[in-house]
Amino acid sequence: MQPNRKIYFGAGPAQLPEEVLKEASEAIIDFNYGGLSILEIPHRGKSFDNILSEADSLVKELCELGDQYHVLWLPGGGRLQFAMVPMNFLANETAAGYIDSGHWSAEAIKYAKYYGQAEILSSSKEWNYDRLPGFPRAISKDIAYLHLTTNNTIYGTQWKDISRADVPLIADMSSDIFGIKRNYKDYSLFYAVAQKNLGAAGATMVVIHDEMLKRIKRDVPSLLSYEAQVKANSVVNTPPVFSIYTSLLMLRWTKKKSLAAIQRANVDKATLLYNEVERNTLFDVVVSVKEHRSLMNVCFRAINSEIEKAFSDFCSRNGIVGLEGHRTVGGFRVSLYNAITIAEVEKLIAMMQEYERGELAKGS
Repeated sequence: MQPNRKIYFGAGPAQLPEEVLKEASEAIIDFNYGGLSILEIPHRGKSFDNILSEADSLVKELCELGDQYHVLWLPGGGRLQFAMVPMNFLANETAAGYIDSGHWSAEAIKYAKYYGQAEILSSSKEWNYDRLPGFPRAISKDIAYLHLTTNNTIYGTQWKDISRADVPLIADMSSDIFGIKRNYKDYSLFYAVAQKNLGAAGATMVVIHDEMLKRIKRDVPSLLSYEAQVKANSVVNTPPVFSIYTSLLMLRWTKKKSLAAIQRANVDKATLLYNEVERNTLFDVVVSVKEHRSLMNVCFRAINSEIEKAFSDFCSRNGIVGLEGHRTVGGFRVSLYNAITIAEVEKLIAMMQEYERGELAKGS
């Protein structure tokens, strides 16, 4: 480990494994000993074709998907997908169904309304998103698709088991892709930004089923068309080469670890931290329904703002950073993405306990 390297619990861009950082840094100087940097290789050349081919293959292997699914690597982040989904699949005569479980699902709904009717089929907004809403039981066949966000980074809730839907199911998995085992075959389309469990910011992975391509409603510019992107193998224009390459390194790392082992570690990390927050006299968990708590983003508050600021400073002095909650809700948000180790979580817990002892000593 680098001598001055900090433990980073930020929500994204997120901490990456050191071996991935090392490989990526070596490729910046000389990619595959070919005399060019990864930042210089042609995006329509054989080297980049090989990167795409291996990345696509690993995604399908990890998700246990067949050739009826296509993997795309697109620019623009999650917000572009908020627009591309309704742009491609929502027409004037149809409506789309959305589950409103937090800030990012609400953003997706807002974007959908530019292109057609977006019906909110369930929502936890009235509870300030401190829990998950109910999963819609009966969905009209007239609904073009059902969209949900599997993990809510800001409020700390997560869908761990998804019911089968009567219409095509589309999911934003940006903050928990490969962090929990899922049946990916239940989804007609899912996407994830490459800045949490997947790689470096700049690319978004989209996985789409053949049948979904047949449901495209609009003729849109090729850059914004899933059909055109599939035909061009994600190279309609110059793609974010370095971000995709870093995602490939993360996919290799993920396969080596295995999804089962990663999930076990994520459950262990989250359990340790939630138990400490509940035990510690200085903090309170935001999400009261235990079954709804995220394995990826543990959100909690200090009992007062003074402690909040002081504890954050205390951690920073001890090499632990990225604890601050989202600017809209405050408090703390500890992101336990796949690259975070149990030892790093244990160090944070030790800091929480040490700080608590100091505060209790003041009052004695």
